[in-house]
Amino acid sequence: MPVSLTELLVPGHWAVLTMELQRGAVGDRSSFPELAAAVAQTGVVENTARLLAGARRHGAAVVHCTAGFTADRQGSPANAPLITAMLRRPEHLLEDTAATELVPELGTQSSDLVSHRRHGVAPFGGTDLHPTLHGLGVRTVVACGVSLNLGIVGLCVEAVDLGYYVVVPRDAVAGIPADYAEAVLDNTVSLVATLTTVDEVISALG
Repeated sequence: MPVSLTELLVPGHWAVLTMELQRGAVGDRSSFPELAAAVAQTGVVENTARLLAGARRHGAAVVHCTAGFTADRQGSPANAPLITAMLRRPEHLLEDTAATELVPELGTQSSDLVSHRRHGVAPFGGTDLHPTLHGLGVRTVVACGVSLNLGIVGLCVEAVDLGYYVVVPRDAVAGIPADYAEAVLDNTVSLVATLTTVDEVISALG
């Protein structure tokens, strides 16, 4: 198993995945004001933007994992308390509205890819994310975004189950409350991913 960031971030074989860094999740149209505040306080968007810029310079893929719902909620089973609560809010991450747009501070580029879902809480199951990454030759994913309460944990576990190595920069993810988010990183995410910082990733790229 690779033991250093340099070994994990082999040119041509790694990608950055952003998780739900959308205006209706963490931006100006957020349905989760406490989470949006945590993201702002910890600089998640700014740190992720720096990481994406570095990744693009070194030829790494950038994939934005987004979520959204149709107005009639088709394809979005209410099979979990969180999803049920979200589906009761007609404006929450409604597709074809500003809420599902990525936050502009990320500085998205035309080369970025998007993997969108209307179901569940994690980005791999039932989406095109795995075949896309597999087709790109990706072996390591660097996870950024929200949240450490659920989505980032799901991303990490799914990725490991599919055979990927996972890297998580602590300053590019967030959850609420802050002490719980730190505990999740230290006691759960650390079991399946290499914990680091954005600066350490950029430094490892050379």
